[in-house]
Amino acid sequence: MENTENLAWSVDQIHSRIGFSVRHMVVSEAIGHFNSFKVNVSSPKDSFEGSHIEVIIDAKSIDTGMPDRNGHLMSDDFFNVEKFPEIKFVGTTFVKTGEESFKLSGDLTIRDITKKIDLDVVHGGQIVDPYGYVRTGFKVTGNINRLDFDLKWNALLETGSAILGKIVSFSCDIELVRPNN
Repeated sequence: MENTENLAWSVDQIHSRIGFSVRHMVVSEAIGHFNSFKVNVSSPKDSFEGSHIEVIIDAKSIDTGMPDRNGHLMSDDFFNVEKFPEIKFVGTTFVKTGEESFKLSGDLTIRDITKKIDLDVVHGGQIVDPYGYVRTGFKVTGNINRLDFDLKWNALLETGSAILGKIVSFSCDIELVRPNN
């Protein structure tokens, strides 16, 4: 008999990070992260395979360590946070591909443009913490083409190369927690 009971997980935001990087002036990477986000996961009792996953990011919480750059990223040249305050990801499939690895596919919405993306996930394990809560961790990585989401601002260098690359790489560390019941 198949177990249909689901477990509700919430994100431990203090121990989680949604980070990104993009090529800058051809020779290096510009990096940043989002300070405010929600992650909701509902998993089958005995496995994470087939879990329902939803991530909502507050676009205004973007942080690159440089206030002027943050302001530019919040403008209409990029996220236009006044008109599009959230970045949303809704998982459509979460399939085990190895002992600790999964493929997560879903719909990413930025600036009201939704595209299917695929992400690689590595499960870091699961423990019961000293307070009686179950904790589990995941490393999520992937890439998107920022031009697909109308994040089109750019300028050219003297060499004719673009200041910003079109591929944005994500590296997220997500720690989930639930009561031990």
